[in-house]
Amino acid sequence: MGASDAAGGARRPSHLVARDGDERVARFGIEGMSARDFYAHAHAVSWRRFMAAAGLIYFIINLCFGLLYWLQAGGISNAPPGSFSDAFFFSVQTIATIGYGVMSPATFYTNVVMTFETLVGMTMLSIVTGLVFARFSRPVAHVLFSRNAVVTSRNGRPTLQLRMANQRDSNILQAKVEVTLVRNEVTQEGEFMRRFYTLPLERSASPVFLLSFSVMHVIDEASPLFGATEASLREEDAEIVVSLTGIEETMSQTVHARTSYEAAEILWGRRFVDVLGYLPDGRRAVDFSRFHDTVEIPA
Repeated sequence: MGASDAAGGARRPSHLVARDGDERVARFGIEGMSARDFYAHAHAVSWRRFMAAAGLIYFIINLCFGLLYWLQAGGISNAPPGSFSDAFFFSVQTIATIGYGVMSPATFYTNVVMTFETLVGMTMLSIVTGLVFARFSRPVAHVLFSRNAVVTSRNGRPTLQLRMANQRDSNILQAKVEVTLVRNEVTQEGEFMRRFYTLPLERSASPVFLLSFSVMHVIDEASPLFGATEASLREEDAEIVVSLTGIEETMSQTVHARTSYEAAEILWGRRFVDVLGYLPDGRRAVDFSRFHDTVEIPA
């Protein structure tokens, strides 16, 4: 969505940037999820949801084929006629190609069902194996963002500041940060719009992101935040969007991380507590227990 995309209508929309996979925008008038969207969604969900969904699909498939086996009494040798549990577990053995050698197809109908189930089982195994491998091999940034952003004083100038920390043992190379202000505006013609403004940073890149990274935007006359107050940001439904890209040193793959701060999460007149220091043996140290702490600054 560009800097001047219209949101449509006169109502105030929900925030356009979702955090932690939580979609906060209602979508109307578009087609449902396609197969490609399903594959992308399977990559994005948590491991707990992924395993729960895979287990549920596996159970439903075996339940359906078990019902088909159960419909013909005597279709499974060495299984009591009419036993649904034996039909279900025969389906489990078939789809997993276990083949204990106790139960086996006894009729043409059962062999046909078994043939289709084998095809479904191989397809499902291929899809799940590919998804699991892709999820394990996908690099994750593991970047810790401060819970709040602050508007503080830096060298006598008001400055928007937030900070990030690298939680990995390996470095993130060629790290680049982009900060965007998103807020509601109404044009002179009365058209409601959701506008995006890129905020210039004092330092937007770092060759090596090892410990922490302070992101600062000076609020001067050229800043989109010039003249803004806590109340005006709330009224404009403003949000600060932060995105980080870099190269994970070990895997040499690009990693991404992002977060956003609503108006209520921007603290005015405060600064972050120092977390960087040195140990007695000269090593650098980061105290993550105080990473999110802020203190009030003089007016």
